[in-house]
Amino acid sequence: MVDQPADGVYPEYWEADVVLRDGGTAHLRPIHPSDADAVQAFHGGQSQKSIYMRFFAFKSKLSAKELKRFTEVDYKDRVALVITIGGDIIGIGRYDRLDDPEEAEVAFNIADAHQGRGIGSILLEHLAAAARENGIRKFSAEVLPENRKMLMVFSDAGYDVKRHFDDGVVSLEFNIDPTDKSRAVMESREHRAEARSIQELLAPSSVAVIGASRKWGTVGYQLLEHIIEGGFTGPVYAINPEAFELAGMLSFARLSEVPGPVNLAIIAVPYAEVPKVVEECGAAGVKGIVVATAGYADDGERGLARQRELVRQARANGMRVIGPASLGIMNTNPAVSLNASMAPSLGRRGGLGLFSQSAAIGVSLYAASSRRRVGISTFLSAGNRADVSGNDLMQFWEDDADTTAVGLYLESIGNPRKFSRLARRLARTKPVIVAKSDALGLPPGHAVQTTQAPPEALDAMMRQAGIIRVETIEQLMDVAQIVSSQPLPKGPGVAVFSNSRALGKVVADSAAVQGLGVERIVADVDLDAGMSVALPALRHSLQEVLTADSVHAVVVALLPAHGLTVEKIAGVLAECSVAAGKPVVAAFSGILDPSIYVEGMVGPDTGAPTVPCYSNPGAAVSALGAVVRYAQWLDRDQGLFVEPEGCDPDGTRDELEHLLSGVGGEQLVRLAPDTAATLLARYGIRVVPSVGFETAEEAVAAADRLGWPVALKTTDPALRHRLDLGGVRLDIQDADSLRRNVLEMRKSLQRYGSPSLEVQTMAPVGQACTFRAIEDPLLGPVISFGLAGDAVNLLDDWAHRVPPLSGTDVRDFIRAPRASRKLFGYQGLPPVDAAALEDLAARLTRLKDNHPEIVLVDFNPVLAGPDGASILSADVRIANAAQRTDSARRAMRS
Repeated sequence: MVDQPADGVYPEYWEADVVLRDGGTAHLRPIHPSDADAVQAFHGGQSQKSIYMRFFAFKSKLSAKELKRFTEVDYKDRVALVITIGGDIIGIGRYDRLDDPEEAEVAFNIADAHQGRGIGSILLEHLAAAARENGIRKFSAEVLPENRKMLMVFSDAGYDVKRHFDDGVVSLEFNIDPTDKSRAVMESREHRAEARSIQELLAPSSVAVIGASRKWGTVGYQLLEHIIEGGFTGPVYAINPEAFELAGMLSFARLSEVPGPVNLAIIAVPYAEVPKVVEECGAAGVKGIVVATAGYADDGERGLARQRELVRQARANGMRVIGPASLGIMNTNPAVSLNASMAPSLGRRGGLGLFSQSAAIGVSLYAASSRRRVGISTFLSAGNRADVSGNDLMQFWEDDADTTAVGLYLESIGNPRKFSRLARRLARTKPVIVAKSDALGLPPGHAVQTTQAPPEALDAMMRQAGIIRVETIEQLMDVAQIVSSQPLPKGPGVAVFSNSRALGKVVADSAAVQGLGVERIVADVDLDAGMSVALPALRHSLQEVLTADSVHAVVVALLPAHGLTVEKIAGVLAECSVAAGKPVVAAFSGILDPSIYVEGMVGPDTGAPTVPCYSNPGAAVSALGAVVRYAQWLDRDQGLFVEPEGCDPDGTRDELEHLLSGVGGEQLVRLAPDTAATLLARYGIRVVPSVGFETAEEAVAAADRLGWPVALKTTDPALRHRLDLGGVRLDIQDADSLRRNVLEMRKSLQRYGSPSLEVQTMAPVGQACTFRAIEDPLLGPVISFGLAGDAVNLLDDWAHRVPPLSGTDVRDFIRAPRASRKLFGYQGLPPVDAAALEDLAARLTRLKDNHPEIVLVDFNPVLAGPDGASILSADVRIANAAQRTDSARRAMRS
C-alpha cells in the first residue's frame, strides 16, 4: 500500500511523461480546477459523433456546472487524468467511486485528431493504478455498442472483462488488480511504443542541423559535414540566422522557414538558446532532438535545472531527447546512411548495435569498433541520458533486423528492474554485452540516485538475464568480435592449435580456468614449410578436428612464422569455421611490427569471411569463455516463473493495509513475532512457534502448550543464535530442567544487561541457513541466501537474486553460495532437503515481489535437514511503499 492521497492532494508520481503508440510523447497529469477553459476547448474541438459516444447525447457546450464537476475532484473518490501535448488536452479519463466502496465507474474521451495513438489504454493503466491505491478493486463502464474503439480499449487491456447488453448500452465490469495477462499487454504496448520512438530517431526521413556553422572545427560545422559526407538519404537542412549558404546548400534563418517537414533536429547552439530552439521544434512537429550542447548536468545545480526543463519542454511537445552533451547517432543501413555524430566517418556496416552515455565513452567505443573492423548497425550516445536510455535502445534492437548483437557501456542504471526485464527478453534472441562502471543509480538530475543493495545483487541480476558482463570497452569488443561474426558454440569443448607446445599448454590451462573442456591440443602446427605446404596442412588438420562432435570451438594461438601473413592464415581459419558452422578464434602473439594488423576482424580480402583475431591468447580465451557461458544459458530450460500454491496476495494486501493504517511517511514498523508469523502464513511460510515469559513457571506453562522438548533462548538479536555465548540452550526435556536452565541463563546473561527470554519448540537438527529480503530504491525486491554464521558474517558468502525468479533461477539460487556444498552430502553428512529450501525461496520471492510494503524479511536461522526446513526466527518490517521504478503503469523516467 502506498500513501493514500489526502482530499485535494495527489502523489507526485501520478504525473508522468508517456510514450504513445506511434512513438510520440505526451504529458499525463491529474486534472485541476484551472483546466476548465482547456476542457471546454477540448470539448468544442470534438465531432458530434465523439460527443454523442461519450455523453449518449449531443452537447455543443459544457455548462458551468458540468465543468465544475469535471475539473474539481478529490483525487480519492473522484479522480480525473488528462493527457496533454503542448499544453492542449488530447485525452481525459476519470473514475467515480460508486456506492460499493470497492467499485468505480470509469469513462474516457479522446480527441478526434489523436485517436489510434493508444491514449485510452495509457489512461486506463494510470487510472487503475490510482484506484488501487485508493482501495478500489473493480471498474465498471457503460459504452454504446457502436463505440467499438472504446470497447477495444477495455477488452484488449488484459483484464477479465464481463459484459452484458441492456437497454441499448453495453455494460462492462472487471477487476483491476494486475494479472499476468494485463502485465503482458502493458509490456507489449510499451515495447511497441518505445521501439517506434527510437525508430523515428535513428531512421528519420529528414534532418535539420540547428546551429550549423561555416567555421571549420566547430560542433555545428562537423555535424553538418558528417551528415552530408555520410550520404544521408533524406533531405538535410542547415539552420543558421547569420548564414545564407552552408556546405554548398541554402541555409535557413529558422526552422519555420524550412520548406518540408523535419523529422529529427540536431541542436548545437549555446545552452541559453536551446529553450527557444526546442519551442520552435515543437511547433514544427519535429519527432525528436539530439542535443550536442553541454552545460547541463555537468554544470552543477543550475545545469541540472536547465536539463530538467529541457526534458519537460521537449516531452510536453511530443519529442524524445537524446542528450544533452551527446556525441550523436549513427545508422549504417544503406537506406538511411546517417552519421549525425562527431565521429569523422560513418561506421563499417555490420550487425552490432552500440550504446554509450557520455561523449568520452562514446568516442572510445566507436574508435574501438573502427580499429577492430567490427561492423555496426546503429550507434547512439545518450550523453547525460536525460531521456533516451539503454532501455529504449534494447526495445528497438529487439525488432531491428539489422542488429544481431548489442553492446552497452553503462555508467549508471536508472531503472534496473526494467533493464533486467528487457535484457532477459532480448538476450533470448541476440547476445547482450554490458560493460558497467561501479556506479549504480541515475545520472545527475534524476530523482533516485542510490541503492541499498550489495553490489553483487546487480551482477546477479545481469547473470539471471543472460547478459555477458565485461569490465572494459576492450573486453566488450573482444566478445563482440565473436558474437557478431561467428556461430554460437554448442558446448564447452574446445581444441587448441599452436605452433608452440609451450604456448599451446598455456592456452589450454587458460581455457580450463574459463570452464572450457580442452578436447584436443594440436601443438605441432608447422608454419615454416612455406605457404604452399603450410596453409593446406593447417586447413586439413583444422577441418579434421572440427568434425569431432566433442569439439565445439577452436582456439588458434600462433607465434610469428616466416613467409606467412596474418591475412592468409585468417582466411584459412575463416573458411574452416564457415564450413563447420563452429566458431574459430585466433591469437597472434609476438608480432612487434605495428603495421601488421593482428587485433580485430581479419580476412584475406575485402568482402571475404573474417575471423576474430587477438594480440594475446588470454583475451581470445576469455572472450570465448564468456560466449560459451551465454550459449549455455540460452540452451538451458529457463523454467516458468514460480507461483507456489497456497499464497494469498489479496489477504496479505488487506492485512498490510490494516497494519499500516495511521502509519505516516517512511516510518518503519517492526512486527511482533505473532503478527509476523500470521502474515507469513498467508504465503505458506511457517515459523517455529516461540513464547516469551517473565517467570520460570510461565516458561513451563508455555512449554507444556508448545510440546516438549523445547529450546530456551534470549530475544537479544546479537545473542539469540550464539550457543557459545550462552544465548541458546537446546533439547530441554522436562519442567525441572527448564526451571534450572532459566535460572542459570539469567545469571550468565547479566553481563549483557539481562535480556528477556523465550521458549521455542525444538526443531529437527540441520544445517543453519539464512534468508534475507529487502526493498531497494532502484532494484526493488532483492532476495539473499547463505549459510548462517561465519560464511555470511565474515566471508560475505551470499547469493543474491532480483525477482521474479523462474524455477531454474530458484534452483541456482540455493546452490550459488560457495559454502552451499555443505548442503549436499559434504564430508559424509546426509544431504539436506534442497526442495524445501527452494520452496521457501520461491514463497519469499513471491511475497516480496508482490508487496513492496514489506521492507525487510530476515529468516535467521533456517535449519535445513534431510526432511524439511524450519524457520526459527523471523524479523519482518513494513512501511508505506515508495513507487517502484518498474511499476504497473507506463511512465518515462524523469
